[in-house]
Amino acid sequence: MASATKGKKRVTFKVQADVGSKVSVAGDFNNWNPTSKVLKDKAGNGAFQGIALLEKGKHAYKFVINDTWCVDPNCDDWSHDGFGSLNSVVEVG
Repeated sequence: MASATKGKKRVTFKVQADVGSKVSVAGDFNNWNPTSKVLKDKAGNGAFQGIALLEKGKHAYKFVINDTWCVDPNCDDWSHDGFGSLNSVVEVG
């Protein structure tokens, strides 16, 4: 098990959404699977977050909020997604 996480770093993804929303993060790190990394609203105030283990480098991602794909409003780095829209980008050092 240690070899699967070796060299990876914990990255916290956070986004604000309506209380009771279904929120996840999809990106190149989970094959853009919108059900692979579900974010939780532990305080019940619409502040959703979750942690993913990512390898070093740049990773493109989007939040999926109630089945709508959207960029991270708090992210300053974006890349074109090849479909006429943008992806958010996080860099892991």
